Amino acid sequence: QVQLVESGGGSVQPGESLRLSCAASGSISSIATMAWYRQAPGKQRELVASITSGGNTNYAGSLKGRFTISRDNAKNTVYLIMNSLRPEDTAVYYCNVEGTYYAGPYSTGGFASWGQGTQVTVSS
Repeated sequence: QVQLVESGGGSVQPGESLRLSCAASGSISSIATMAWYRQAPGKQRELVASITSGGNTNYAGSLKGRFTISRDNAKNTVYLIMNSLRPEDTAVYYCNVEGTYYAGPYSTGGFASWGQGTQVTVSS
């Protein structure tokens, strides 16, 4: 149906920046909300940021100002720019996309897919 491919993770030093990308492909009819989550070792997965089809954004309170989410609707891609990275930002980052797909010639279905995750490590 719908596949998500993430890229852009890596290891950086505190204060540096990274840009994550997540591209959706498949029989996509429409995409509603696109979001980034993260999960640190021993912790629950948490929302980092989300963006609607209209461009409205929502951020975890502690991350607003350092992280920026954006999307390219023509490419079905969501981005996360992370500035001033801190060791506590170390986690596996997952994208999540919700929308509709072509289930048949005259029908659509809903989907909510997760990316495979990309590791971000911030360490000196």
